[in-house]
Amino acid sequence: MGSGWSSEEERQPLLGPGLGPAPGTAWRSREAAAAAAAALPAAAGSPGRVYGRRWLVLLLFSLLGFAQGLVWNTWGPIQNSARQAYGFSSWDIALLVLWGPIGFLPCFAFMWLLDKRGLRITVLLTSFLMVLGTGLRCIPISDLMLKRRLIHGGQLLNGLAGPTVMNAAPFLSTTWFSADERATATAIASMLSYLGGACAFLVGPLVVPAPNGTSPLLASENSRAHIKDRIETVLYAEFGVVCLLFSATLAYFPTRPPLPPSVAAASQRLSYRRSFCRLLSNLRFLMIALAYAIPLGVFAGWSGVLDLILTPVHVSQIDAGWIGFWSIVGGCVVGIAMARFADFIRGMLKLILLLLFSGATLSSTWFTLTCLNSITHLPLTTVTLYASCILLGVFLNSSIPIFFELFVETVYPVPEGITCGVVTFLSNMFMGVLLFFLTFYHTVYGRTTSLPVGSPSTLGMIFG
Repeated sequence: MGSGWSSEEERQPLLGPGLGPAPGTAWRSREAAAAAAAALPAAAGSPGRVYGRRWLVLLLFSLLGFAQGLVWNTWGPIQNSARQAYGFSSWDIALLVLWGPIGFLPCFAFMWLLDKRGLRITVLLTSFLMVLGTGLRCIPISDLMLKRRLIHGGQLLNGLAGPTVMNAAPFLSTTWFSADERATATAIASMLSYLGGACAFLVGPLVVPAPNGTSPLLASENSRAHIKDRIETVLYAEFGVVCLLFSATLAYFPTRPPLPPSVAAASQRLSYRRSFCRLLSNLRFLMIALAYAIPLGVFAGWSGVLDLILTPVHVSQIDAGWIGFWSIVGGCVVGIAMARFADFIRGMLKLILLLLFSGATLSSTWFTLTCLNSITHLPLTTVTLYASCILLGVFLNSSIPIFFELFVETVYPVPEGITCGVVTFLSNMFMGVLLFFLTFYHTVYGRTTSLPVGSPSTLGMIFG
């Protein structure tokens, strides 16, 4: 990324005489770079090399994203239990989720670090912040006020890890993977963070019992001490997982392979300052960025407090957890499949996104009309809630890797980390606005929140 990739002498044998961009210029697109690589004479050798260790690097990064998503979504699925164990208020529950988008405020500092120092330093810093955050939540203390503050501090530190695990996936795929594997690698690295959030919907309600009134468990099992003990079991387990991943990345996580996998990976990129100028002056990029940020940001915040939202329609903590789990898991599976399909068929990214967001619009409308059954008289059943929420998650979450590829192609040669950092920053700002609004109006908004999720972005993609 940038001039730090390699020296000019190291690049010359790879690019070959007369085949690279002229001094002071850059490739117009990654496809152009790939075409130039295909035109290399046989004497020049292969345009790049891929290493088997790339899958280990991808696995470590993906697991780190998984853990960050798991920690971020710890409290939403068990909000009723957390209220009884620690005395959390509605504001506390929303704020615990809100620390995720707040952690994106220094996003541009992490983008600069990724651009200047590479993957290893950035990933090590990110994993260390996660160790500190999960460790703070595990400090044994009897003062509930201080305990709540430590939990909030831990969630903030984990939120500061978000910019790297959500932004660096395209940069990692370009650095380590060939052109025909890039979209798939981006999808795996970006989707695992969402899969971690999905597993929180499963782990929390299954391990932590719900208080009386939301689950038919015995009163003796629902005592405050018992619930608190089970929550702390979850916190200690998450701390152990994060420590293990930090040790693994410290032991082995190289910045880059010895040789780049393609000409596009080795080519010169724009500087940090010029990249922002290019992004802010590109109207097409800004339209696509809003088409991504508004629905995905709203849906991410909506999913983080799904139990809070569905409580007014008498959905139990466990049912809300299963709904959130399957909606995200379905999106991850379909997203990886879509990315693999996009690796072989180029030029159809916009059409794929239009189809996905059309389905999201229909699903969100179905969910909203079902929840407004007092007006629409549509049946409100477990089947309709499961089906509409899961379809909404599948259509929206599966669009994420396709969006990332479209962003990178649109503004190349802007570095991938900067491009995706800008759009995820916007997405988290919209998430923060929603969560702030839900703090005061969660009962009413829980019945109407899904309607605008799909339609604005569908229109943005049509007219973009």
